[in-house]
Formats: sequence, C-alpha cells, structure tokens
Amino acid sequence: MLTLPLEPTDDRADPQFKDAAGCSEWLKQFQLTNLQLAHSTLLTQVHEFNRYPMRGLERLNTLERLREIIDHVQSDYAKKLIAKPLPLNESELRIFVAIVQLWQTMLSGYQRCLQAYLAGDSQLAQHGALLCQRCLLYSGQAIFEHLRTGYEFDEKLWQQLHKLYAFTEQRGLQREEIPDSLNNGPLSASQPHSSCHRIYVKTLLACYAHPAELTRMQLQLLDNWLAQWSSTVFVEHSYTTSKGDAQPLALDLDSANGLRPVKLVTHSNSMRYLAMVPLSKLLRVKTILLQQGKTPLQLELGDHNRDDCIEFLTFLHQCWCENRNSRSDQRNPVSKHVQLCYKPENIHAQMSGNDRGEMGFPVETWLVQNESILGAQLTCEDTAVGRLSPNQLVALRFDHAEAFMLGTTTWANVTRTGQLRIGVRYLPGVARAVVLRATDAVMPIAGNTIPAFLLQAAPALKTPASLIIPRDWFKPGRVVDIQHQNGEKQNAKMGFSVERGVDYERVSFTLV
Repeated sequence: MLTLPLEPTDDRADPQFKDAAGCSEWLKQFQLTNLQLAHSTLLTQVHEFNRYPMRGLERLNTLERLREIIDHVQSDYAKKLIAKPLPLNESELRIFVAIVQLWQTMLSGYQRCLQAYLAGDSQLAQHGALLCQRCLLYSGQAIFEHLRTGYEFDEKLWQQLHKLYAFTEQRGLQREEIPDSLNNGPLSASQPHSSCHRIYVKTLLACYAHPAELTRMQLQLLDNWLAQWSSTVFVEHSYTTSKGDAQPLALDLDSANGLRPVKLVTHSNSMRYLAMVPLSKLLRVKTILLQQGKTPLQLELGDHNRDDCIEFLTFLHQCWCENRNSRSDQRNPVSKHVQLCYKPENIHAQMSGNDRGEMGFPVETWLVQNESILGAQLTCEDTAVGRLSPNQLVALRFDHAEAFMLGTTTWANVTRTGQLRIGVRYLPGVARAVVLRATDAVMPIAGNTIPAFLLQAAPALKTPASLIIPRDWFKPGRVVDIQHQNGEKQNAKMGFSVERGVDYERVSFTLV
C-alpha cells in the first residue's frame, strides 16, 4: 500500500487563496517584475495552501490553476544558474534550494489529493491517473533540477519515484494518457498528453545518460526529446535478449537506485526491465537521416544545429544501448592523492617554477578514486576549494612526481556531503610551460606575449605535438615565436583547432 509522509493540515493556516476561484483572482494581481520576490511569494503561499484543510477536488482544481505560473517562474529563476561553476556560491545555492523546494511543495500538494483519493473521496475517484502523473512529474522535476545544476540528490527521491510508479502498476494506471498542457513532447499540438509511464521512463533514462557530462542546455533538450520518446520504451516484468541487439536495462522498485545493466542484477519480483531495442532503432534512424541531410526540425528534434544533434544522439545511444560504462577504457578503482591546480595563469606559474601559492593561487589536494590511461575521477579533500566547470584546463601532479601533467575536466558535480567531484581527461603528451609572441599582430596583453603550453608528441597514441593557448586567440596560419624555459626559441605556424574549452584552445602547429 502506498504511504504518503505528509504533515497534518492546520486550521490556523491562512493562504491568500483558499479555493480555485480565489486562486484565479490572486493570480490576476500577481506581479512578475521582481523574479526573486515572485518566486519567494509562490513558495510561501503554496506551502501555506498545502497546510490549509479542504476537500480533495477543490485542492486539485486550485493546484491545476497554479501550474502554469509556477512552471514559468521556475524556468526563469533557473536561468540564473546556467553555466555556473561548482560548487555554487552562497547566493546561487539559495536559488537552487528554493527551486527544488517549490517543486517539492507542488508534489506535497498533489500528494494531499492522492491521500484523499486513497481514503475513498468519491469526487476524486476518476482522477487517480492524473494525481499519480502529477506526483511523478513533480518528483521527477526535483530530480531533474539536481541533474541540471550538478548536485547529487537524496536517495529518498529514488524511493519516492519507485513507490509512486509501483502504485500506478497496482492500479493499472501507468499508461493512461493524461492531458498536460505543460508537456514538452505533445502527441499533437492541439492536445498535449503525458502518462505516469512516460514520466517514469523519462526520469530513469535521463539519470542514466551521464548527466554530469551534459550542459544545462543539453539536459533541457534531453528532457524535451524524452517527453516524445519515452512512450517507445516499455517497463516489463521480464525480458529477452538477442545477440547484436541493445541489451535491456534493469531497475529495482524496492531500491534507492536507478537503472543498471541487466547483467549486473539478480531477478526478483521487484525487478523491472526496459527493453531498449525500439529506442536504439529510433536513435539510429534519426542519426542516419540527419547525416543524409534532413534538418533537426523535420525530425522533431527542435531548431538546433545538425552536427550537434548527431553528436548528442550518438552519445545517448552509447549511454543507453551500448553500455558506455563497460568500454575498453573503463577506469579501475584506486585510492591515491594528487595535487591539482587550475586557471591557465596559475598552471603556468606552477609549471614554470613561478609559484603563486602565496598570491591566491593554491595547489589543492584531491583524491583519485578511479583511473585509466585516459583519465580519472577525483574528489576534492580540501575545504577551501575553488570552483570548476566542465571543459576547463587543469594540471595534476601525482605523489612523488616532479612534473605536472595537463588535463581537462569532462564533468563536475557536488556530492551529498558537499564535496566537489570531477572527471578529468588527460591531454596527450608531456607538457611544458612556454611563452608565445606573435609576429603578425599585437598581443592582447601587456608585454606582447602570452603564457602557453607545449604538448610534446605522444608516438604511442599517434598524437603529434600541439599548443595550448588562451581561448579565442587562435588564428589559422598565425606565426608565433615559442620561447622555452631554457631560453631556446622556435618559430611555428598554427594549423587548426583540435579542441576548445572554456579557458583554453588546443591547436596544431608546424615548425618554420
């Protein structure tokens, strides 16, 4: 039986609206000029409304009137967190916490209605599927907000999601289509719908798509796509496999975890399985059609860049259908310490011997938790930690090593204990700090030179030498003087951009 952990209502509660009609009048006067105030007011009033005792159907009708304005304000308020490095600062963290609280407050409101439904409220008898859909929706929204911001969520959110879905299975409500004007992937433009099953599958797959490696914009795009695609994936009590096909993914309704590869689980009555073959075919067909010249709009992927869509679809297929966690470069568990520094000017100072540690550029101690020849996962052990973003240049020096090696962050998130954790991809080749002077243009900084790094050739990886330079300074064919630490000088001509991060660009070159 589904249990709902709700506080009792209180006769002393005094929200500014006490029924659906009153809510409509209140919303007519609602001001959006001050976004922070608008958000705070909504959070306060919905929380107070949840405490107010009333009939289930009237509560449901009132919550339905609140949905559109809350969705709008939440979306606008969340824009303040776009591209923020981690961990969030104090003001950003307050915004994140407030957004999650408002999603959870909406969830509590619909749970009160579901509680009345379970108690036999005859007016809600025909609304069981809608109530479950809304509860799963707002439970999923709280999870998505953690994914978009880069903060791990409490395992209780998994348990809550699984229990709600298990209840819909017991009542046979999971696939009933529910009108939802806020659904990102409507079946038709005139009458958008959703279901408990689709929201559940969408949340499961989003959490399995390596969300820490995705930008907030990519996660929003993923949310939109999954709203359309989730109906193609079935949640089954058993599974079959065929050689060469995408393998099913498994989940345990009694657990506090999401999806896992089917080969890693033991079957029980609480196990469910997602058949991935239909979604695998959908992803491959869309990728092929894009490669043949179709536009993303024609394939219902939105108004986006074709190459970006191809890259993202390929990534998602690897995550969901090729078991990306079991690739040949899988990292091995280790436990060792490494010194880490970031920001190009700090890295250059450390590598060239001009240590700025006393000038606000410290070297931090991090714990390496797993590693391969291509990269590692690190967790910061220092309390006074800086802030990092994906695709940021870092330098690492392992215990007993004399020199730093260069890498780039592939993802970043914050654990439940508040520790910053990152994935690092090592850049190939031994790194040396150098200084560049352009011969064709004035440098953008005083002294007419810029700090840079020379990555020597790595024959074992068939990788030629390259230069790491400040972002937005690359120009094809630009001739530069490379000044080494030992006084040696070389002339080089830049070739093409190999990769680009938030604070660096890696470029090819030839000596001239």
